[in-house]
Amino acid sequence: MNHAVSTHFLVNQRLNNVWLDKIYEAGIPAVEIFCAKQHLDWQNKSQITELAHWFSDAPLKLHSLHSPMFNDEVWGRTGPSSIINIADLNKPRRIAAVDQIKQAIEIAEKIPFRYLIQHLGAPVDEFDEAKLELAFSSLEEISLFARHRGVEVLLENIPNGLSSAERLNYFLGITHLNLGYCLDVGHANLMDGVATTFELMKDRIKSTHVHDNNGKDDRHLFPTLAAGGTVNWRETMSLLRSREHQYPLLLELKESPDFPHPLDSIRRIFENLENL
Repeated sequence: MNHAVSTHFLVNQRLNNVWLDKIYEAGIPAVEIFCAKQHLDWQNKSQITELAHWFSDAPLKLHSLHSPMFNDEVWGRTGPSSIINIADLNKPRRIAAVDQIKQAIEIAEKIPFRYLIQHLGAPVDEFDEAKLELAFSSLEEISLFARHRGVEVLLENIPNGLSSAERLNYFLGITHLNLGYCLDVGHANLMDGVATTFELMKDRIKSTHVHDNNGKDDRHLFPTLAAGGTVNWRETMSLLRSREHQYPLLLELKESPDFPHPLDSIRRIFENLENL
């Protein structure tokens, strides 16, 4: 399968050209950049310009951008106004969230990328038809803005009341939005299971997030290497290979002291998964 990695594994460090060089030198041909203020500040023109100059003649491809989830540097701990939620019942916050996401999409004008990975609601959101209606309105605006810049919005399955595979299918069914999916394997393991989730999402999967967990907490563990993982990787790889031309095998990992040289570990993960 084609390989890619999310910069989530270094999300608490500022993304720069040195890291991009290291990722490519590790033999990884494509990357997803995670929008977080402390990592990639989508409003920082100098950082975007610096990265754009590097990508202009680099063989490493920007496959996707993960839409921002918070507008602070501490994962939303500054308060509710820092959460970027396209289904927020609070209208001013929701409008501000859409504006932040559109600013992130504008990166494509300097660094072309194919997909924007978008969450439907916040992690704490329960199922609510009103929130789905608001998300529909937000996504109409975001998707149109993205298409004009050559970007396609993909919805990710996340552990909340709006974004299981079944609920995502329901949402697209009632709204008739023609959007693709990013299959998050770790999140599937926390919810309905990888096999069930894949079966429900498979026709629309265009990207992936591959990581492991203990079946209870969203830990983004290193597959096949970290202790405590519960994903059945032999079964998962068999499922992913059944439609491998639709998407890359894209790792989305969390920095861990157990793996002080993450890119070496990432190479081992790809090798282990491919050898299953």
